[in-house]
Amino acid sequence: MKKHLLAIAVMALATGSAMAQANDTLAKVKSSGSLTLGVRESSGALGYTLGDGKYVGFHTEMAENITADIAKLLGSKVEHKYQPVTSQNRIPLVVNGTVDLECGSTTNDLNRQKDVDFANTTYVEQVRIAVNAKSGINDVKDLAGKTVATTTGTTSVQLLRQNKRAEGMEFKNIMGKDHADSFLLLETGRADAFVMDGSILAGNISKSKNAADFKIVGEPLSTEPIACMVRKNDPAFLKAVNDSITRQAKDGTLAKLWDKWFIQPIPPANVAVGLPLSDATKDAWNNPNNKPKEEYNK
Repeated sequence: MKKHLLAIAVMALATGSAMAQANDTLAKVKSSGSLTLGVRESSGALGYTLGDGKYVGFHTEMAENITADIAKLLGSKVEHKYQPVTSQNRIPLVVNGTVDLECGSTTNDLNRQKDVDFANTTYVEQVRIAVNAKSGINDVKDLAGKTVATTTGTTSVQLLRQNKRAEGMEFKNIMGKDHADSFLLLETGRADAFVMDGSILAGNISKSKNAADFKIVGEPLSTEPIACMVRKNDPAFLKAVNDSITRQAKDGTLAKLWDKWFIQPIPPANVAVGLPLSDATKDAWNNPNNKPKEEYNK
C-alpha cells in the first residue's frame, strides 16, 4: 500500500512539474538543454533557408544571440534547434509548445495577442506592392482588374481587402502557400502584383533570376511592428528575451546584423537587398516597446 501511494505521489509530482514547465520556458530549456526557434524559409533577409537545414537572416541570427544570452542567464549549456514554421502554423506551434521562440516576420497585432505574447519590436515594416517593372502598375489604384498575390495567413490579405473596399475596385486575389510561392506567382506572370512586407519583397527580388525586372511601388498600405512571439503568461522568459534584445540594440549588435543582412551582399546569390535602416526601426530599438500595429496606424 505504501509503495502504491508513493508511486501515485511520484506521478503527481511529475505531472505537476510538466504542467509548471508548460508556462515556464526557462525551466523547460534548462532541463532539455535546448531552445527551439521558429524559423522561416522565405521571409527575405529577416529569415530564410539556404537548404540542408541551414537557416540564416537578421532575425534568425538575433534569435541565436538570444539563445546564447539565455544560456548565460541559466548558467548552463543551451543549444538552439530550428523548427521551420509558416504563416499558417507559426502561432499554433508556439501555443502548443513545439516552438519556444518564433523570430520570423510576424506582425504584432491585437488579434494575435489573444493567443501569444510579443517581445519588443525589432523591425518596423511597411506593406508595399511588388510588380513587374514593365507592368504600368504604380499604386494600389492600378490593381483594379488585376490578379494580386498574397501569402496565406498574413495580415496583407486583410489589408488588401480593406483597400479593395476603400478604392471600390475589383481584383482577383490568389494565395501563395509561403512568400517564395507568392513571389513565384509574380515572377511567372500568374499574378500582376505581390503585396507583402517591403523587406520580404526586396529580399525575394534580390534573389530572383532577373532582379531588374521587378520593382516596389506605391505608398505604404500599412505600418507593421514585427516582433518575436513567445507563449502567453510566461513573464520570466519574455523578460529574458527582451533583455537580450535590449542588450543587442545598445551594444550595436542589431546595427551590425542589419548591415550584414540588408546592406551587404547575402547568400546564395551574393546580391544586396539594399534596404537602409529606417528611422522607425531605430526608434523601436532606442525606445523598447511592444505596441501592436493598431497603435502605429491610428
